[in-house]
Amino acid sequence: MSDGADAAGAGHADREFAVVVVEPETPGNVGTIARAMKNFGLADLKLVDPPELDPEGEAYGFAGHAREDVLPNADTVTLEEVVENYHTVGTTAITGEDARRHVRFPFGTPAELRESLATVDTDTALVFGREGTGLNNAELERLDEVISIPASPEYPVLNLGQAATVTLYELRDLFLDDTQLPDVAHERAAETEIERFYEQFGAFLDMAESRDHKRERSRRLVRRLVGRAHPTSKEMTTLTGVFRRAADLLERADHADRERTDGSR
Repeated sequence: MSDGADAAGAGHADREFAVVVVEPETPGNVGTIARAMKNFGLADLKLVDPPELDPEGEAYGFAGHAREDVLPNADTVTLEEVVENYHTVGTTAITGEDARRHVRFPFGTPAELRESLATVDTDTALVFGREGTGLNNAELERLDEVISIPASPEYPVLNLGQAATVTLYELRDLFLDDTQLPDVAHERAAETEIERFYEQFGAFLDMAESRDHKRERSRRLVRRLVGRAHPTSKEMTTLTGVFRRAADLLERADHADRERTDGSR
């Protein structure tokens, strides 16, 4: 997570995020959304006119560990209640093309929403629609913002569970202070190690290339390459050893050639 995202999250620790699903048709999609919420640090699931969610059925089967908390704690609400209590963001695959109508335009992407919400202290509800038709125009008109996931123009409509998962992934920096990934800082090798590599590479070039202008150009190219790569100490040590061994092999081959030449005289 970036420092900017850390700072934004730390400054708005008391704000709430909810995921709202309007009239979901398939229990399995509700379970998938609950699982995605747990993956990315959310717990407040709200359902508008949901199907029956049997604890032994599809929703709980798809929910993974979210069947222990997110799914059984889901609230049944109305869209009116959500609009009254949250800053609302509607999701849609089909957007408007210009400002002539403001139902599905202007729109943003989940990544753009992440950047804008990072600096705003407000409780936010992410609102997803039905599997078949999504949110209708009357519902979208009541919401504060609209986002859409960029996809192929030939088939931009994602499955409901997929759309929610992609959206929550893009917004994860707003919810998560940490992930399972280790915080590994890249440490560039010490300049003395890098210069030692350049010296060894130069020694190799002196043996492998007889033309001065070619050697100088190769030295410049390698210096620029290594400069952009920011190699680690291990990488520099390894490369230095490789070129040292290569130079030794060239020196032995050259020595053997000279002995053969002297012996044939």
